Amino acid sequence: MGAGHSHGSGQVHTHAHATPNSDRRWLAGALAVIVCFLLGEAVAGVLAGSLALLSDAAHMLTDAASIALALWAIRLAARPAAGRMTFGWKRVEILSAQANGLTLLVLSAWLSYEAIRRLIDPPAVSGGLVLATALVGVVVNLVATWMISRANRSSLNVEGAFQHILTDLYAFLATAVAGVVVMFTGFERADAIATLVVVALMVKAGVGLVRAASRIFLEAAPADIDPDVVGAGMVARDGVVEVHDLHIWEITSGSPALSAHVLAEPGRDCHAVRQDLAHWLSESHHIEHATLQLDHAQPELIELGSVVGAGHCEQSHGPAHRPHGVAGARG
Repeated sequence: MGAGHSHGSGQVHTHAHATPNSDRRWLAGALAVIVCFLLGEAVAGVLAGSLALLSDAAHMLTDAASIALALWAIRLAARPAAGRMTFGWKRVEILSAQANGLTLLVLSAWLSYEAIRRLIDPPAVSGGLVLATALVGVVVNLVATWMISRANRSSLNVEGAFQHILTDLYAFLATAVAGVVVMFTGFERADAIATLVVVALMVKAGVGLVRAASRIFLEAAPADIDPDVVGAGMVARDGVVEVHDLHIWEITSGSPALSAHVLAEPGRDCHAVRQDLAHWLSESHHIEHATLQLDHAQPELIELGSVVGAGHCEQSHGPAHRPHGVAGARG
C-alpha cells in the first residue's frame, strides 16, 4: 500500500525556444508596436469620424491590456510555491485572461449600440483616411502577430493575446473594405456595418476566453482529455483492479493534473504499479502531475467480481472504473 506523486517526462506542447525571458521580450515588442499604432488610429478615427476605426482602436487597447497582463502574469507565475500559495501563482494568467474576455464583451456591447445608432443616422465618413489607416493596421497586426507567435502559446494568456491580434487583422480588412465602399459609392453605413463585423469577432474571442478560464476555475477536466477514457485506460494496465476518486483538472492552462485511488491485485508491488501508471499517463495523455494512492484489493471481493466496499472509499466521488468497461456509480 502507498501513495505516490509523479512528474512524468512526457511531451510538453510549447514553442521549441520559448522561455519566460524570451516570452517577455516578444510580448514587450508586440506591446510597443500595438500602443504606437492604436494612438495613431484613435486620432485618425476622430479626424475621419469613423466609428470602425475608433472601435478597432478600442479593441487594440484591450489587446495592449491583455499583453500587459500577460507580462505581469509571467512575472508572478515565476514565483515558487510557498506558504498558503501551494500551487504558486500560476493561475494569475487565468485571472487576467478572464478579465480580458469580460472587457471584450463589455466593449462589444457598447460598440453594438453605437453601430446601430449610426446605421439609423449615419454621419459623414472620410473613406480615404479610413482606408489608409486600415491598410497600415494590417501591416502592424501582421508584425505583432508574428512576434507573439514566437512566445509560448500553450499559455491561455499568450494564446488569447495572439487570437486577439489575429482578430484585429480580420477587423482591419473589414474596415478597409468599408473605406473602399465609402470612397466609391458614398454608402456611409458601410462603416457601421464594418463595426458590427468587429463586434462579432470581439464577442467570439471574449466568450472563448471566459469559457476557457471558467473551465479552469471550476476545475473541469481539460477539453482534450476525457476522464472516462483515462479511467478505462488506467484500469486496463497490468495489475490494476479498480480506479476510483479519479479527478483531472488544470493547475493553469497547459498543465493538467490528476489524482486517483487505485486498487491493485493482491501481492502486486504497488510502487511498480504506480510507476507504470504515471509513465502511461505522461506518455498517452501528457499528464505529468499525477498523485496516485495505491492499495491492495481484498482477494475475497475479487472472487465475487466486485471490489466495492470493505472500507475502500465507500463515499468516493464519481464512477469506479473496473476491467471490461464496467463502471459503478459512487455516492
